[in-house]
Amino acid sequence: MSSSERKPVLYSYFRSSASWRVRIALAWKNVDYEYKPVNLLTHANLESDYRQVNPTGKVPAFITAEGEVLAQSQAILEYLEETFPERPMLPNSPVKRAEVREVCQIIACDIHPLQNLGVLQRISGDDMDKKVEWARNTITLGFQGLEKRLEKLSGTYCIGDSVTMADFFLVPMVGNANRWNVDMSQFPLITKINNNLMTLPEFIAASPPKQPDCPEELRK
Repeated sequence: MSSSERKPVLYSYFRSSASWRVRIALAWKNVDYEYKPVNLLTHANLESDYRQVNPTGKVPAFITAEGEVLAQSQAILEYLEETFPERPMLPNSPVKRAEVREVCQIIACDIHPLQNLGVLQRISGDDMDKKVEWARNTITLGFQGLEKRLEKLSGTYCIGDSVTMADFFLVPMVGNANRWNVDMSQFPLITKINNNLMTLPEFIAASPPKQPDCPEELRK
């Protein structure tokens, strides 16, 4: 099969917020791809087969139609933006593009790593109450700054009234916040933007309950 006939492949876990970002982008760009689940709870990401794909043992990993391996969600999104220019995820203005990337990095660098599964397991072990408290407090603190920043940047969506890459980062982070019972009444702007985005078919299709590896009891 030639590269033009080969589908890209996404290694994903249904609840992984980083994988979720890429799923939204693939849906937004209307890219047909093969989904390969990697169960983080059973540590499938640490097995040798997957380590050969992505030596860091993280998801997502994305295999291009040409067979190139890409990891890290923002790098994958930037690749998709450059190779599938239709329905752009970045504005034309250099300042606006920087603002999009700023919101992405607030979420991906300042909030997400501190409440990620690996961190929660190290700090709490099997103590679920401690795990929930840490995740809830971490997201709440991060959202306090993000809410204020979005007051200057947002319209219907994170950056004005057009869907951008920043929105692909926001929705999964709100999903994590809801999972850990963050009081979202503190963040009316983030909530409004998320609700606006979750009316769009691409965001619905990329959500965890719609993924093939989502357990039946968690599907909506």
